[in-house]
Amino acid sequence: MSGCRTRRTVRARRRRRALPVLLLSALLPAVLLVVAVLLVVAGAGGAEAAGYRYWSFWNLDGGHWTYATEGPSTARPSDGDVQGFRFAVSADSQDASKPRGTAGFAAICGKTPARHGAKRVALVLDFGTRADAPSGETPPAARTACARVPADATTAEALAAVAKPLRYDTNALLCAIAGYPAKGCGEQVTADGGGAKANGGGTGGKTAAGSDGQDGGSQGGSRSGSDGGGPSLGLLAGGAVVAVVAAGAVWQARRRRHG
Repeated sequence: MSGCRTRRTVRARRRRRALPVLLLSALLPAVLLVVAVLLVVAGAGGAEAAGYRYWSFWNLDGGHWTYATEGPSTARPSDGDVQGFRFAVSADSQDASKPRGTAGFAAICGKTPARHGAKRVALVLDFGTRADAPSGETPPAARTACARVPADATTAEALAAVAKPLRYDTNALLCAIAGYPAKGCGEQVTADGGGAKANGGGTGGKTAAGSDGQDGGSQGGSRSGSDGGGPSLGLLAGGAVVAVVAAGAVWQARRRRHG
């Protein structure tokens, strides 16, 4: 009888030792499936928005373009200032494309005489490249213009004086300068160049007639280049592996306690 009990005890111990292995084997396919799904989701996320297609607003200072800190509707340039607009796709103000060329005030407004009660604002209008253009449209050649406007005029008013037709959307976002582009307004653009949605948040809006500042590019970047603060792929996959290891450890502890 003791021999039978000994054999049964040995078999029971072997079964208990095998349980963690069986558990890990059963959970491994599920873990692999989770990791595969996360990889697919991560790949889809990488193909989401690349940025927004919009007119950005700049100031020329010391021969260098700087991203404007306020919108053209509130900016009030002085006589002799040089300001620029660039149409391009960008995620935020850090990667926004600058107007090409650094023509100074004298080169642009040298032939426009000063007038009492008025000011002259030099404007550089860069319509961008074919790669940034909406489907079916060709960007006009970049050009400059000297706007002579009342002394208290805003940049938006100076722009309207030399680059009509301007187009705005219902939220007073600046959509087109000199009729370009013919359609669209600050739309979100996917990594393959396709438009994802029109009126893409604050990006175009911060170059708008009704804007109180210009920080829209960074807002666009936060929508398109971020995962919204969710856990990363590595964290989720690592958590799944830890869960499996922890389950195995529990079974191992139980085996030792009852062994």
